[in-house]
Amino acid sequence: MRLLLISDTHVPKRAKDMPARVWDAVDEADVVLHAGDWMAPDLLDRLHDRARLLVACWGNNDGEQLRARLPERADVTLGGLRFTVTHETGAAAGRDERMALRYPDTDVLVFGHSHIPWDTTASTGLRLLNPGSPTDRRRQPFCTYMTATVEGGALGAVTLHRL
Repeated sequence: MRLLLISDTHVPKRAKDMPARVWDAVDEADVVLHAGDWMAPDLLDRLHDRARLLVACWGNNDGEQLRARLPERADVTLGGLRFTVTHETGAAAGRDERMALRYPDTDVLVFGHSHIPWDTTASTGLRLLNPGSPTDRRRQPFCTYMTATVEGGALGAVTLHRL
């Protein structure tokens, strides 16, 4: 199973649209996970129509319209793995163990907010993934997104893509 992980798209505030490479990745993915900060419902509509399966939440910059359509936390089981998608996880210091306590029944936590790519594993085995942002690099050298695979009930290759 092929996954696309994105967050903090901020369309149309930070970019008019997602980059073509990200749309190509949407077409290739079996599941798209979006960890919030959409900014406008139009992108949600287009991504929902184009993705085979969309698992998504709202972020702190998303208004009433998006919050009415998306949860703060989205949970899904994919290929036997339990995924949680949420926007904010707080400070980087102590994040792994703090999130392991908050999400004891999750195998993979996909989050956003910071625009800083993150790939770590807590002592409990919880994998934490932040794909960064494909449209707003902030203080990062590149805009980014992630792809991953689920194979045989396990998370396979996780790749950070630079734009």
